[in-house]
Amino acid sequence: MNDTRSWDLRLGYLIHDVSRLRRVCFDRELAPLGITRSQWWVLAFISRNDGLPQTQLANELDVGKVALGSLIDRLQGAGFVDRIPDGKDRRVKRVFLTDKARQLIKDIAPVNDSFNAKILAGIPRDDLERTAQTLYRMKQNLIALTNGEDGDSGGDGLD
Repeated sequence: MNDTRSWDLRLGYLIHDVSRLRRVCFDRELAPLGITRSQWWVLAFISRNDGLPQTQLANELDVGKVALGSLIDRLQGAGFVDRIPDGKDRRVKRVFLTDKARQLIKDIAPVNDSFNAKILAGIPRDDLERTAQTLYRMKQNLIALTNGEDGDSGGDGLD
């Protein structure tokens, strides 16, 4: 195997492993708060897009409607979200955060900050910024591939 091919494979495995390990460790950090990373991910997204229709939320999160429906059911049962019928189309359910969820988000912020400090320890800021730029470019290329484009539009994508 040539060195370039070997590096390409190692990069893919490394990205996968870092992502998997981060998920496992962050779930452990959130456990005392009684919430999973998946639930937190949905709440964090809703906090930036409060009142989205559930179907649009599933599309935005790239999660199946059934899977998201189950997550929303659990979040609603725990008192973190409310589903409210749309004023114009009663078939559409909009998802809103409750005050309990807003407080949880405030409570999680220091946990998230501490967790990130632990996993980024010893990495120079310049390296983190270059890594973020590189991952963002990779993400844009992947999105373009998903849309049937070639993906290389130039630049760092952080304009």
